[in-house]
Amino acid sequence: MIPDLLEIPVLHAAYAAGLAPATLVNVLYDRIEAYPDKAVFISLVPRAAALAAIAVDTSLPLYGVPFVVKDNIDVAGMPTTAACPDFAYVAKRDATAVARLRAAGAILLGKTNLDQFATGLNGTRSPHGAPRCVFNADYISGGSSSGSAVAVAAGLAAFSLGSDTAGSGRVPAACNNIVGLKPSIGRISAAGMVPACQSLDCIAIFANSTADAMAVLAVAEGYDAADPYSRAPQTVSLAAAPRLGVLAASDRDFAGDDEAARLYQAALDQASALGWALMEIDYAPFRAAAALLYGGALVAERLAALREFYATHRESFDPAVRTVIGAAEKFSAADVFSDLHILQGLRRAAQAELEGCAALLLPTAPTIFTVAQMAAQPIAHNATLGLYTNFVNLLDLAAIALPAGFRGNGLPFGVSLIGPAFSEAALAGYGQALHNALGAGAGAARLPPQAAYVAPAPDQVTLVVAGAHLSGMALNHELVNVRARLVAATLTAPDYKLYALTTTPPKPALAHRPGFAGPGIAVEVWALSPAAFGHFVATLPAPMGIGRVRLADGSLHPGFLCEAYALAGAADITAYGGWRCYRERTE
Repeated sequence: MIPDLLEIPVLHAAYAAGLAPATLVNVLYDRIEAYPDKAVFISLVPRAAALAAIAVDTSLPLYGVPFVVKDNIDVAGMPTTAACPDFAYVAKRDATAVARLRAAGAILLGKTNLDQFATGLNGTRSPHGAPRCVFNADYISGGSSSGSAVAVAAGLAAFSLGSDTAGSGRVPAACNNIVGLKPSIGRISAAGMVPACQSLDCIAIFANSTADAMAVLAVAEGYDAADPYSRAPQTVSLAAAPRLGVLAASDRDFAGDDEAARLYQAALDQASALGWALMEIDYAPFRAAAALLYGGALVAERLAALREFYATHRESFDPAVRTVIGAAEKFSAADVFSDLHILQGLRRAAQAELEGCAALLLPTAPTIFTVAQMAAQPIAHNATLGLYTNFVNLLDLAAIALPAGFRGNGLPFGVSLIGPAFSEAALAGYGQALHNALGAGAGAARLPPQAAYVAPAPDQVTLVVAGAHLSGMALNHELVNVRARLVAATLTAPDYKLYALTTTPPKPALAHRPGFAGPGIAVEVWALSPAAFGHFVATLPAPMGIGRVRLADGSLHPGFLCEAYALAGAADITAYGGWRCYRERTE
């Protein structure tokens, strides 16, 4: 049976229960063919080729997971058009990110529509048409990664790649009720992506949950010498109970959208209910930085990316895109440096505001426009959409956009968590909690995500437990007594089995079995101090030991494993799904 919401661990569980990846692929191609909005895709991988690409190794982290990519990202043998037919070329090799995802078992279905040359936040600037909001076809889907967001929200793919320079990986998420992760600049290689502003461009990830977005990031990230802006991944920890910077009343501009204002306040109220402290910030330096991206000489970087083509093919450009890029011609190199100096001052001012908080909690976009409204004022309305997103890459920050509720007319609203570079893991942890609490679900289906992301705790060590240390069971007091904190109840990756050892009383043993495709084993993740973790390691009786356990979201954590010799004669209890269920059914 095809899951109602396409999520990585849910798909893996469905495969373990007997669903064939080929069945899912065929269903998705049928959905794509039947989907009424024909502007979502620019090109498709032939169905037979997608079926032939299904991996044999079921233990791969993205085994059988269908995805799509924005058509400014190269796929070997397919045209890259950037939504400009005269610019199109056939790519000789996959973009680095695409290659990594395919090697991890993900199945590429096609290439999606975009605002031409990734210039815009609205999704209407393409000769292939304007992909529409999945909730109301009169409204924009957001851009520039329009088709990539719609494909996930409509259930045509489990995740997608977009790009983000000014907010293109976040505004479409807000318009379609999904998660949009904008990683730190260079965390995912941009090699093989048509540049918009090369020093700022990021490959972004759309998914139905923060867990899925982070699982994709774990595969796609990594230093790449082919990208001059590539950076090796780091981890910046943030507070477990954060203080979040929020907009003061005087800075809340929703372009007259009173319901968006109400939903933003509701998100703040929910954040407070989660125990997070809120502090008002001075938004002025962020607003001023956002205005520099298109309103000053920095727009010249867009012209630099396309200078030769623009010089000979001006009429090939969408009129609004031509207006944006052409505006760069009036600026000099001296103007660019003047704006860079202004930006540096704004960075200092913004950093002063950020020092008092772990992250910002802002609206993703002030409002959502109809396609007709956007056509009437393409430049002004696009600027409005970037009010809370344009500054993020200029200030070298990371961000995650989240569904945050619905207006009375059924249109979605979103908020974004924004933090320091390389704080994605912490932002995802906050994001999962807030996404769940706000109850907007994901995508057109508005179903609650099932995938759980385990965020690392600052200054603490995580520990995966699968047996008597589970909450409420016989040895859980050993964790409670050292002030360990339950982080998540989740599943292992599919290639784990659970055994009942021949001891008195019986004890469980978690064992890694590469190549095995099971349902995953129910486990808990606890966070504890390094000293307490060391105590556990030092006092573990044989045959138990500590190893690395991969969870359903793809993350690795220390956890209890068993030495191989002790499994001889042990009963395989994997079918019970976990130790708690086994005990309940056999006692």
